[in-house]
Amino acid sequence: QVQLVESGGGLAQAGGSLRLSCAASGSISSMNAMGWYRQAPGQGRDLVAAITRGGTTRYADSVKGRFTISRDNAKNTVYLQMNSLKPEDTAVFYCAADPTLLGVVRGLPAYWGQGNQVTVSS
Repeated sequence: QVQLVESGGGLAQAGGSLRLSCAASGSISSMNAMGWYRQAPGQGRDLVAAITRGGTTRYADSVKGRFTISRDNAKNTVYLQMNSLKPEDTAVFYCAADPTLLGVVRGLPAYWGQGNQVTVSS
């Protein structure tokens, strides 16, 4: 079992920044890939960014140039630095972990976090 604990969400103004963290614990040695999804009210859950243990990344087009995913393997933690936030970034953000990058990117990770609200005001 793997536990994913997210933190760092909250309220920001448009143009501002927030950083999300996701700390993994448990049987994490096989979790090569981690990532972030978001789900806006009434919408599906969409990939935001993903990263492998080796540093390979994937980003949604809507966040490229604004969001940066990073990972501290020693701390088993993945981060999402969100800059130039827009009201349309408002969503619940979910951390994800899977043995493969494909599993994360395809929205079928082995594990999900509990979700963390991010609200961007205009």
